[in-house]
Amino acid sequence: MATLELIGFGSTGWGALLLLGAATTLAVTATALAIGALLGTIVAGAKLSGNWLLFAIGSLYTTVFRGVPELLIIYLIYFGGSSAMTAIGTAMGYEGFLGLPSFAAGALAVGIISGAYQAEVFRGAYLAISKGELEAASAIGMPRGLRFRRIIMPQVLRFAIPGLGNVWQLSLKDSALVSVTGLAELMRTSQVAAGSTRQYFLFFIVGGALYLILTSLSDRVFNGAERRTNRSMPAAAMGQT
Repeated sequence: MATLELIGFGSTGWGALLLLGAATTLAVTATALAIGALLGTIVAGAKLSGNWLLFAIGSLYTTVFRGVPELLIIYLIYFGGSSAMTAIGTAMGYEGFLGLPSFAAGALAVGIISGAYQAEVFRGAYLAISKGELEAASAIGMPRGLRFRRIIMPQVLRFAIPGLGNVWQLSLKDSALVSVTGLAELMRTSQVAAGSTRQYFLFFIVGGALYLILTSLSDRVFNGAERRTNRSMPAAAMGQT
């Protein structure tokens, strides 16, 4: 009974804070995925551009941010950003430490990591498009912008959805590392609850269960999106894969 009270929603329970932590985790992950999508699109374009310099820059980005430990990147963004803000504040006459907001630092760090993986997902999705379709569109004089909207973007999104689902799950788990910045996401809230009640096993199990719920629901969302895009593609396009 006491256990249920600890994880419940009463005055002594941690249920509401744990759910708030789960919502914060989702917010960090969604923001990071959006940042990563922007960076990934730019980097994928650079690697597909045919320009050796852009290709080298894109390859450097994906190699570094897929090879360096995620926690190190979070530390660099959080403490490096805070140091930069403090230096700017000092130059403007402000005395004292200026810390980068934990949410912004965490979302940016996870987004940069996510962008390195999304770049490869988008690049692979583009390469999966039938070259015949692109050549036919060019042959009939279809403008580049229209070709992108009507042929490239729909098929890239379709081919990329499974990979983006994996990147989302990776970012969801990476968001737990943002707890080192003090952000009260799910992992941090579980740690605080466990430390306050000394029920470490209980709250870490509850935290793990909430992560599993989030990942399971995410799987259903991405699987549904994949089925929907497959149904919306013309039969001829489906036969080309």
